[in-house]
Amino acid sequence: MKVIAIDQSTSATKALLFNEEGKLLGRASKEHQQYYPKSGWVEHDAEEIYRNTVAVIGELVGDAKTDEYSLAITNQRETVVVWDKRTGKPVANAVVWQCMRGAEICESLKMNGYSQMVQEKSGLLIDPYFAGSGAKWILDNVPGARKDAEDGNLLMGTIDSWLIWKLTEGQVHATDYTNASRTMLFNIHTLDWDDDLLEMLTIPRTMMAKPLPCDAIYGETTVEGLFDKPIQIAGVLGDSHGALTGQMCFTEGLGKATYGTGSSVMVNIGEKFSPAPSGLVTSVGFAALGKVFYAFEGNIHCTGATIKWVKDQLQMIGDSSECEAVATSVENNGGVYMIPAFAGLGAPWWKSDAKGAIVGLTLSSTKNHIIRAAVESIGFQVADLIKTMTDTAGISLKEIRVDGGPTRNMFLMQLQADLLQVPIVRSEVEDASAFGAFIMNGFARKQWQSFDEAASIWKGEAGILPKEENYKQTAENYFGWTKAVGQLIK
Repeated sequence: MKVIAIDQSTSATKALLFNEEGKLLGRASKEHQQYYPKSGWVEHDAEEIYRNTVAVIGELVGDAKTDEYSLAITNQRETVVVWDKRTGKPVANAVVWQCMRGAEICESLKMNGYSQMVQEKSGLLIDPYFAGSGAKWILDNVPGARKDAEDGNLLMGTIDSWLIWKLTEGQVHATDYTNASRTMLFNIHTLDWDDDLLEMLTIPRTMMAKPLPCDAIYGETTVEGLFDKPIQIAGVLGDSHGALTGQMCFTEGLGKATYGTGSSVMVNIGEKFSPAPSGLVTSVGFAALGKVFYAFEGNIHCTGATIKWVKDQLQMIGDSSECEAVATSVENNGGVYMIPAFAGLGAPWWKSDAKGAIVGLTLSSTKNHIIRAAVESIGFQVADLIKTMTDTAGISLKEIRVDGGPTRNMFLMQLQADLLQVPIVRSEVEDASAFGAFIMNGFARKQWQSFDEAASIWKGEAGILPKEENYKQTAENYFGWTKAVGQLIK
């Protein structure tokens, strides 16, 4: 059996092929367009994402389509699609998790006293980052959408739901607990949609997908006739949760940091729900083998996206891989700090109206200082989150397991170790989210009977250790960072 893991991210759709032992056999990737119709708005074409999904599966499988396959899915989580089940067409572009159009809706909810209820039931804070406000905005603003929804003609869901529905030709409308827990509509105690939360955001229950554990079998697909006989869709979870399981954080107290377009820092807190410390949220970490594990999480809106902005908008570098050499070409940051609040500031500040800034510029500042500041901003933001977890929640971490493209940047990884004073361990599998989907697929197919059995196939590289000689300078830089952020959000 070969497992195709779809990793549908903010910028692209990837298909990765694994054998039963977890060895990566091949991969294919296809980017999709980003739409910015207004300042602070971000959209995706959900139909383009589906077409790309079919395309990368076809590219990956090629002429070997008669082999035995199973399909798993991991995805960008809070991006929401609303579509007409009669036509199979979205009623609008997908509202991306970075999009700020729901800010006014969220402010109104806060003003009307919903914050405590939302946090108690969903584990989340009221914020446009989460999918619920985007869905409400579509129903309230797309002509005819509200009536069609109330008449039972519209469906909504995160990208996993959309892909499952399309791949099964409209036969299955389902999601998993992790994606559901990022909507602001899901009760993470009952593991079902919550009537009070649905009413709060005026979303009909008829639109909602069936929530299932991550290791469920979701349906079957021929992928638009690519396969002669249907293959199973087995194993679904959000990308950050995929990384948590892909890094084998099956034990309470183990944590991971994913570096992507944005970043997620997540720590397994066990099978008992706990309210998150201020600035963080509680989500379903993963659900498998009949158990549900919760997690504290903090999300950073722009990390890899910051480097992409430096490359595409400022055109200071030709490729993201150049960042490390440029950043280390100067002795230090020269007092320059970049606060990449392009989509507001996420955890632990949750300042949705914040705007990006570069502070500390002098006549001696160069573009190399700005690029270094961009790279350092990623490490500083991750440190902010982990310090909130450890200092406020009393969690003691022995190591941080990391994944994502930016982990190839050794300057960033050393900075991270120096900031946190714990080893940084990189997975041998760079695409940890996809590997987590592969693991859930294995649980669904009964390949492994325990978490320990699955964890035995994971290998990490040698840890990157904190350097004592860097401590003083790192502490000074971090103080400068907190001062710069304080200036921005005061």
